[in-house]
Amino acid sequence: MIQVKAIDIKGLNKSYSTIKGHRAVHALKHFNLSIDEGEIFAILGPNGAGKSTAIGIIVGTILKNSGHVKVFGHDVVDDYKITRKMIGVVPQEVNFDPFINVRKVLDYQSGMFGVPKKERWVDEILKRLQLSEHAFKTSRALSGGMKRRLLIAKALVHKPKILILDEPTAGVDVELRHDLWEFVKELNRAGTTIILTTHYLEEAEKLANRVAILHKGEIRDINTVPRLKEKYDAATLEEVYMHLVHDKAIKE
Repeated sequence: MIQVKAIDIKGLNKSYSTIKGHRAVHALKHFNLSIDEGEIFAILGPNGAGKSTAIGIIVGTILKNSGHVKVFGHDVVDDYKITRKMIGVVPQEVNFDPFINVRKVLDYQSGMFGVPKKERWVDEILKRLQLSEHAFKTSRALSGGMKRRLLIAKALVHKPKILILDEPTAGVDVELRHDLWEFVKELNRAGTTIILTTHYLEEAEKLANRVAILHKGEIRDINTVPRLKEKYDAATLEEVYMHLVHDKAIKE
C-alpha cells in the first residue's frame, strides 16, 4: 500500500518583483520537500531564507510562480477548501481581537472552521495549554507567553492533521519554551504531523525527526540530526548549520 505524504512539494519557485530595473528576488528556487505523516519536521534557516514563504504557499496565503504542492494528496490550489481544513497554523505575530476574551476567541475560531457546537473541545484545549484560569480575560491582559499559548490553541480548534509552528518560541522564556516543546511532542504522539520553522538550533535538535536547512530559497540539505552530524563530521547541529549556511554564504 502506497502511503500518501502529509506534504509533497515538487519544483516550487517563488519570486517577488523589485524596483524597476532590478532583478526579481527569488524567495524559493527549485524547492522540493516531502514530509511523512506523523513526523516532526524542522525547517531551519536565517531571516530571509524563505521559510515563511514556503509556509505561506502551503497554507494558501501566498501564490507560487510554479511547482506543485500537495497536502495528503490534495493540491493546495485546486483543493484549497480541503487542504486548509487539514492544517492549523501558529503564526509569529499575535492575530486576535484584543477586546474578546480567550474563550470566545477559540469559540469564534471553531465556528469559522465549521466545527459544530457539540463537537467543540475549547474547554479541553484551555486546560491542556494551562489557559483555563485566563478563559475570561481579554488578550490585552495576557503575558507574552500566554498569548503564545493562545495562538497554539487557535490553531488546534478544528483538530488539524498538520500543525505548522512558525517560530513558535521566539521571544518566550526558557521555561515556557520547554513546556511548549513537551506539548508539541504530546500532539505528535497523538498523531499530528508537526512542521516547525525556527532559528533555535536546540529546538530543531530536541524536537525534529528530520531537519531541512534552507538558505537563500534553496534547501542545502535534509536529513536526521545524527545523519547530518555524521555527514559533515560535526559534534553539534550548530556546526552543520554554520557549514551549510554561513560558509557557503561567505563564498557567494
